[in-house]
Amino acid sequence: MKNRNSLFLFLVVCFSFFSVHLVQAREIISFNEGWSFKKGPFSKDPLLFSASFEARWQKVNVPHTWNATDMQTEMNNYYAGEAYYKKQYTPAAELKGKRIFLRFQGVGSVAEVYINKTYAGNHKGAYSAFAIEISKLLKYGEVNEILVKVDNAPRPDVIPVNNTLFGVYGGIYRPVELIVTEPINIAVTDYASPGIYISQKNVNHKSAEVNVKVKLENKKAQAEKIQVSTTIYERDGKVKAQQLLPVTVSPQGRQIYEQNFTIKNPHLWQGLEDPYLYRVVVRLLSDGKMIDEVIQPLGVRHYELKAADGMYLNGKKVPMYGVCRHQDWWKLGSALTDKEHDTDLAIIKEIGATTIRFAHYQQAERIYAKCDSIGFMVWAEIPFVNRVSTQEGGNAKQQLTELIRQNYNHPSIYIWGLHNEVYTPYNYTVSLTTELNDLAKTEDPYRMTASVNGYSVVNQESNLNADVQGINHYFGWYGGKISDIEKWVTGLEKNFPNYRVIFSEYGAEANIHQQEEVVGEVGRYFSQFYPETFSTKFHEIQWGVISKHPYLIASYIWNTFDFATPATAQGGVKARNMKGLVTFDRQTKKDPFYWYKANWSKEPVLYITQRRATERENEVTSVTVYCNVGTPHLVVNGIEVTAFKKGTTSVHYIFENVKLNQGENVIEARVDHQGETMKDVIRWNYSPENKNRLNLSDPKEKTKEHVGL
Repeated sequence: MKNRNSLFLFLVVCFSFFSVHLVQAREIISFNEGWSFKKGPFSKDPLLFSASFEARWQKVNVPHTWNATDMQTEMNNYYAGEAYYKKQYTPAAELKGKRIFLRFQGVGSVAEVYINKTYAGNHKGAYSAFAIEISKLLKYGEVNEILVKVDNAPRPDVIPVNNTLFGVYGGIYRPVELIVTEPINIAVTDYASPGIYISQKNVNHKSAEVNVKVKLENKKAQAEKIQVSTTIYERDGKVKAQQLLPVTVSPQGRQIYEQNFTIKNPHLWQGLEDPYLYRVVVRLLSDGKMIDEVIQPLGVRHYELKAADGMYLNGKKVPMYGVCRHQDWWKLGSALTDKEHDTDLAIIKEIGATTIRFAHYQQAERIYAKCDSIGFMVWAEIPFVNRVSTQEGGNAKQQLTELIRQNYNHPSIYIWGLHNEVYTPYNYTVSLTTELNDLAKTEDPYRMTASVNGYSVVNQESNLNADVQGINHYFGWYGGKISDIEKWVTGLEKNFPNYRVIFSEYGAEANIHQQEEVVGEVGRYFSQFYPETFSTKFHEIQWGVISKHPYLIASYIWNTFDFATPATAQGGVKARNMKGLVTFDRQTKKDPFYWYKANWSKEPVLYITQRRATERENEVTSVTVYCNVGTPHLVVNGIEVTAFKKGTTSVHYIFENVKLNQGENVIEARVDHQGETMKDVIRWNYSPENKNRLNLSDPKEKTKEHVGL
């Protein structure tokens, strides 16, 4: 009898796998086309004055933002306020009895949803997804109007509470989808999560314990007996493990069921080296038919962050050098497609980074999925940044819960970020951060947490309540000199040897249209002059120090890309932060980009710096070359220059006392690599008249720490 039942269950599972191709248990429909848009400000509530509200709608598709231009070009001169999106939807009559959800991946920043002018739900927060069930509000077989009220004005109860660090782009700026399920389903509205949570412990090369938690809902009038089928697939489609769990789902509330697996000889997820992913497929079966299905990634891995030592992934120490990323693009704002997200990740992979800090907010779902498959190690965080209102506590907890539940299954995420540079009122900040840390540990006991400050100290109470201390510091830019970093990090090593410390931000602005032949160790933050050459020197010195101090578990450059800062007008460009290694439009990779590529990447690099500093003022100068495949040869106007010194790392070559001819000079670097000759060529124009042509005031050393820009 036991064998007969086992055979029956096996046949049920097999049938269900076959039925995947025959039965559409869960339908996910793109809902991005055919929206109408109207931007405020409105003198009256348009929902109450519908007659005047009907005119002058603009046809748009989402992702869409109304701030793609104004937030990027003018200082504090952009529209932040109400706008409306509407769309018609005619559900087929046969869908009656199904469950229908609207799921928004991101709306900036407060949304109210109406179905046929009836309130359906709301959401506060620009960066996390949310789902609303609309089944009971729809008229089946008829035209329905879906209206979304969107407001991106800063509010004290929604993080971020201001637009100082970055602007919150208004709009339905990420994709929207319609989800159709049976009355019994894997929960869709559990903070818009997948409804399943995959945990793992005791991970090694011999075995791993994997727990799959499933949240179910039943909207029928009576309890129903179903089966929860969970299968773990190899990359090639072979079954690695499988379980079938009979359950009775109550019509009241939400129920949680768990299945435990011991994976023998798991193929481990090893970051960029080997980002191997299993697929976990959870299916609900009723009378032999599949009624729901959710697929999630599984990367079997174990992270360990050791104080004063570094990151260990599956017991193997791995380097943690990385970049931060803002999500906006020039002329697109935050309304990005998969193409833009993929481009950004390709650039980050090219530079050779191993880790990314997605700052300062939850980013697109595609981003985390791609990081899983590429192998990046990810710092994910909420937009609790810069300023405190004392009214944002509830929303901060909501957004942290959303961040964790929506992204729980991504193996690439190694840490949850709780706040960035929030200080006063001090006791309130300490208390709220403690509550956020407790919440993160409740939601996910398997990952660490991080809090970040913008000063050179690590023993602030508001930061000590997290597992890891992140420190943002910009030596030589906002304060002190570039080389002050050495004294700072050696001091940390001496005074705080048992702290887990991450250098969470460092960088300097670089306007590629501004150049200076000779730079010092102090930048011109409070000016309109941000020469690229200063940023190059900054990074040469800073990475030279960071690379020699494993005390810093990880380091993150601020930023990969230039981005919009609507509260500023410095460096000769309005509303722009130019600390990026790549320009806002992604068209130009600055000199520091190639500095890091030479130091980090396994790809061969030969690169001459100061290629845009073409107008030279000194007859005798130096030429800097980055090369990671051997000693380069330098030829200037056909004459080889042999004398050089090594710079701050092994890829850094400085050829001194190079004499230029008046007029055009051709500078060429060569190196033999794998039987071929690599070359890089630039041209400089030397004229004695170039001396002091910029007529700029000398930079002055500052002592005040930065304000978070």
